[in-house]
Formats: sequence, structure tokens, C-alpha cells
Amino acid sequence: MDFLRAVSILFVITGHWLITTAEWDADTQTLRPLLALESVPWTAWLTWLFQVMPIFFIVGGYSNAISLESARDKHLGYAQWLTGRLHRLLTPLLLLVLVWAVVSLLMQLAGAAESTIRFVSRTALVPTWFLAIYTMIVLLAPASYALWRRWGFASLAAYMLLAIFVDFAFFQLELTFFGWSNYFWVWLAMHHLGFAWRDGRIGSPLLLVGLAVASFGLFVSLIGFGPYPIAMAGSPGEEVSNTLPPKITLIALGLSQFGLLLAVEKPMQRFLTGLRAWTCTVIINTMIMTIYLWHMTILLLVLAGAWMAGGFGMGMAPGSAQWWWTRPIWLGVLTLLLVPCALLLSPLERSGRPQNAPVPSAQRLVVGATMAGLGISLATLLGFDGELLSLTNTGTLALVLAGAWICGISLKKKSAIPGSVSS
Repeated sequence: MDFLRAVSILFVITGHWLITTAEWDADTQTLRPLLALESVPWTAWLTWLFQVMPIFFIVGGYSNAISLESARDKHLGYAQWLTGRLHRLLTPLLLLVLVWAVVSLLMQLAGAAESTIRFVSRTALVPTWFLAIYTMIVLLAPASYALWRRWGFASLAAYMLLAIFVDFAFFQLELTFFGWSNYFWVWLAMHHLGFAWRDGRIGSPLLLVGLAVASFGLFVSLIGFGPYPIAMAGSPGEEVSNTLPPKITLIALGLSQFGLLLAVEKPMQRFLTGLRAWTCTVIINTMIMTIYLWHMTILLLVLAGAWMAGGFGMGMAPGSAQWWWTRPIWLGVLTLLLVPCALLLSPLERSGRPQNAPVPSAQRLVVGATMAGLGISLATLLGFDGELLSLTNTGTLALVLAGAWICGISLKKKSAIPGSVSS
């Protein structure tokens, strides 16, 4: 589980760093931001490899199952269980949102255009969309796990059927707004696969390989014969996206990934008995939220540096042979800058809830988490505009901070609870 989480985060970061680029225009002396999917259309096929968010939710389901079982054994209630999970999720996020709210304000004071401020802040906050929906999945995890324990794979099938119905309504009935509900049904289905994994109800390696092959065949058919685009991570220029909102193509891809990865679980467990492999896995997991949240900020800092240096290193046309040959250097520079950032900020995600702090009521936790999730969603979709008293700047920030405060979460220095380091 920890290994899959670590590898998945590295795939996401690499994909974001490759897909987001810029080109220096010598005539106008400007740095023009680009997405590789727009300038190099064939890279849409690469998103099949780098779309690993289903794995995140599968691992999340496994992790939440372990946590819920532990809470049950310790006779902890819903509020006691939930407060620990929310602290783990939301504490590292607060600093990122605060920093970009301030940066957006400074950019506005410096005379930057609102469109530029929105683009930059939205790019930096791209990783936070996952926390918005995953926070809601965590709120529902005890009920979802109870459904799994009662109905097993029938409950998984129900989520999938709901996702299929939503896509049908989206495409055939033109109820496009209804499609946003698939943020729940698609990701709840993937989260449910983690429950199946935890309970050991995944079948033999041969059966899992068959699942992987059949699901991938379905995935290819949906794209080849259905209304779904090729790109699995945003679809520039397309009217329809596989991810915004989620479509059943993500379920098909997730089932294929699940079957393939679990088919090789035993060999991978033997591999992870090696000291080096396990040490790397542990190290990455101790700072995984920090790495994930700040990797796009690091990219923007490098682009800002290139702009101030007169477009240094950005004169190559995206997709050219020279551009591809320099991608290892590009990734290496970004990694070298991300590592010290992660080392500096990761203690925030390892800090535990104060030992003597009262546990908020379940109702308060649900309200606070919902407010924070809504604020995160707005930040991801709209970015900040730099205006001090605007809805998309102060309003979004207030939702996130107030939601966290209601949950009893802040950036104040806290003492970790002994033994509290968990998935």
C-alpha cells in the first residue's frame, strides 16, 4: 500500500511537470505558458500511463479500512476517528492556500493582469482538487465500509451503475450538471476496491490478470467507440473531459490498474523486503502530502526564474527533438528544488493533533470539512484573482480557514501523538 502510494505520487508529479511547459517568444520578449496536450497532441496517449488517481483512491480505501478497524477495536466513535483523519489531510493544505492567497494579492499590487493571476494561482493549486473530493470520501468512509461489510461486491456494483447512469444522463439526456455527481460515484467505487483488497477478496493472480485485460479492453472500447476523448488528464480543446467531471472511463482504467498491480502483489512484497526499496518507500511516505501539494509551486518558481533571466532554457519549441532530450534535465532541476522544500515543510504533515485537545462533535467536523472542501474546490476551479475583498480571493480563503478552524485544525505548532504516524 505504501509503495503504491509513493510510486503513484511520483507518476502524478512527473506527468504534471511534463504536461505543463512554456515557450519564450523572442519577438515579444514574453514567456508563453503552454500545455503539452495542446502543443503536442499525440501526448494525449501518454496520459493513459500517468493517470494514476484511481490508485490513490484504492490505497485510500485500504488505509481507511485499517483505520476504521483500529478505531472499532479501541471503541472510538465517529468523531474521534474522523478528527484524526481530517488533521492529516487538511493541516498541510492550509499553508499552501495561505501562501497563494498572499502571492495573488502581491501580484495584483504589482500590476499583474487578473487573467495572469488566476492562471498562475490555479496552476499552483491544481493538486488540491484531490483533497476536496477525498475529504468528502473520508466523511462517508464509515458508512461506505458498513455497506461493503454488509453487501460486498453488490455495493461496489451499485456505485458503478450509478456512475454509468450519470454518464448516460450527461451524454444522452444532456443533463451535464448532473455529471458532477460522478465525483462521488466514480471515486467511491475506486475507494471500495481498497476495501476488497483489505479483506483479501481479490481472487487469484490469474483472475486479476483477466480482470486487468478485460477492463483495459473496455476502457479502449469506450474511447474508441464512445463519446470519450483520448486524454485522461484534462482535454484541451475538447468539449468533453474524462476527468472534469469524472467519467466511467476512470472506473475501467482503475479496474485494469487494480487487477494488474494486485496480480504482482506477492513479488512486490518480496522486493520491498530489501532495505533500499523499503527505506525509499518510507521516506517518501513521510512527506508525501508536502511533495504532492507543492510540486506545481516549484514548477512556477522555475518558470518565473526563466522569465526574469530572459527566457533562459525556454527557447525550444515544445515537442521538438531538443525539447524532449532536455526533459530529463527539466525533471532533474525541479526535483532538486522540490526536495529541500519537502524537507522544510513536511514536519507540518507529521504533526499530530494536540494530545489534550477536545474532540469536536461529529456535526461540527462534518460542517467544517464540507466548508473546507468547498473552498478547496473553488480555489482549484477559479484560482485567486488578487483582489483583497473578492469572493474568489478572500471568500475562498475564508471558507478553507473557517472550515479548518471549525474542525479544530490550525497551523500552530503541535506535538505529535506517540504512535500516531499512520497511513
